[in-house]
Amino acid sequence: MNPSADTNLADALRDVRGRIAAAARRVGRAPESVTLLGATKTVSAERIALALALGLLDVGENRAQELLAKAPALAAEPAPPRWHFVGRLQRNKVAALAPWVSVWHTIDREPLVAQLARRASGATVLIEVNLDEEPQKGGCTPGDVPRLVDAARAQGLDVTGLMTVHPRRGDPRGWFAALRGLGERLELAELSMGMTDDFEIAVEEGATVVRVGRALFGER
Repeated sequence: MNPSADTNLADALRDVRGRIAAAARRVGRAPESVTLLGATKTVSAERIALALALGLLDVGENRAQELLAKAPALAAEPAPPRWHFVGRLQRNKVAALAPWVSVWHTIDREPLVAQLARRASGATVLIEVNLDEEPQKGGCTPGDVPRLVDAARAQGLDVTGLMTVHPRRGDPRGWFAALRGLGERLELAELSMGMTDDFEIAVEEGATVVRVGRALFGER
C-alpha cells in the first residue's frame, strides 16, 4: 500500500477520535463512553487491516456479501475486527453472517427476531428505529419498539439499545434527542447514531456508537 495512504488514514483516525473526545467533554461525558465504528462499505480488506493495525477495533458493514468476503481475509490479523452488521438485514443471510457478526444494529421486525434466535442464539442486537416513519427506510416505528424489544428478549436475544439513521430533513439534534429519550424510557444503554456529517452532534446527544466511513476512509 502507498505509504501516503498509511499517513492519511492515521491522520484521519486521530482527527475523528479527537473530535469525538471533544464533543463528549463538551457535555460532561467520558470520551471512552463512545465507540468509533468504522463503516467500511466498499473499503478493501487491505485498507481495513491497516486501520486495525492503527488501533480501530470495531468495523461495520451494510452488505452481507461484503462482510462475508472480508471477514475470512481479516480473521488472521493480530487484532481481528469486531464485526457489526449495520445494513438492511434479510432473513436468508442470517445463517451465513452469524459466525462473524458480534452486534446486529438493524433488527426491525419479528420474523427477523425469530430467525436470529434460531441461527444466532443470544446475539447482541440493537432495534432500528425509523423515527420519521419514512416508508422507504428500514426500522420499526417508535411506537413498535417496546413490543419488539419484548419479543427479542423473550426469544433469548440480548437487546442492548437502539439504532437510527436520522431523517435528512431538519436539525439532526432533535432526532438524536428523540432516540435518546426513547432509549431512556426503555432503559436501553446503547445508542447507535451519527455518521460522518453529524457524529459530533450525536455524541453531544448521547450516542454510544458512531458509524463513521467517509471521514476515515475518504470518498468512495
